[in-house]
Amino acid sequence: MNKKRILSGMRPTGPLHLGHLVGALTNWKKLQEEYDCFYMVADWHALMSEYASPSVIRESIPGMVADWISCGITPQKSVIFVQSQVPAHIELCMLFSCLIPLGWLERCPTYKEQLSEIKGKNIKTYGFLGYPVLQAADILVYKAQRVPVGEDQLPHLELTREIARRFNSIYKTRFFPEPEAILTKMPRLLGTDNRKMSKNYGNFIALSDRPEVILAKTSRMITDPRRIKRSDPGRPEICNVFSYHSVFNKEGIDEVRNWCKGATAGCTECKKRLGEIIIETLRPLRQERDKLLNDRAEIEKILQQGNKKANSIASQTSRDAKRLVKFYGL
Repeated sequence: MNKKRILSGMRPTGPLHLGHLVGALTNWKKLQEEYDCFYMVADWHALMSEYASPSVIRESIPGMVADWISCGITPQKSVIFVQSQVPAHIELCMLFSCLIPLGWLERCPTYKEQLSEIKGKNIKTYGFLGYPVLQAADILVYKAQRVPVGEDQLPHLELTREIARRFNSIYKTRFFPEPEAILTKMPRLLGTDNRKMSKNYGNFIALSDRPEVILAKTSRMITDPRRIKRSDPGRPEICNVFSYHSVFNKEGIDEVRNWCKGATAGCTECKKRLGEIIIETLRPLRQERDKLLNDRAEIEKILQQGNKKANSIASQTSRDAKRLVKFYGL
């Protein structure tokens, strides 16, 4: 029985952080046991915000791939590839862009969210407005039947489904599938400053951070604002530090809750303990990452193999789609 296919990816715009680990990579690792997984280094998407300083994209790719592999994403089970090395993504995006009403893009919730979140960069561009079209091409060029998403990303996936339906309707075909969501409830961590965790805010703990950096970052985390003195009982249900303990310190979570509510330990001690637990959680990942980055040739080999396999599938899809549109010579 053939496995159903998945497409997912990340933008190489800096170091990966704990949010990527608990929100995506842990799930990716599980999915590759059941699905035919294509995991994409989304450098075209990264360029949409980093076009004025694109060197960050090239510099981030080896580290990102090393993080993926250290978290259990393996080239033996998944196709790991670079988006820009597969020209069919852009071909299909161009084809779709001719079919999509402008209103479909302007109503995309993430477009307005990103405009307000990303500061100091002019992203009011043609490319950024059209990024959902490229996203649809990314998925459909592999005819992926499933896409792992969070609930906040469902509108984007529905737009991909609408694009597939529109193509199929116009050209009287059933060529593109309408991909379905794989919704997995994963813990969502706030940043160390209690805002949304984001590279743009710099409020994250990176998977590659050294122990002393992790301890420094956890020491600055915001706790219960009403707990002013050590003897004041805390409210773990509203404390961001406790939410991190609930993810990375499951065995000790009852003890931490009692510390907090009973005021038997202070916030400083609680944050130091959290830092130590995160250090131990990331230690094997960091060791594997460092090993891979000391052998860049291995990373390049993995990407070349993945690019080759991705190209073999995507180029055929693009060619068949252009044939349906009756391009000259096809």
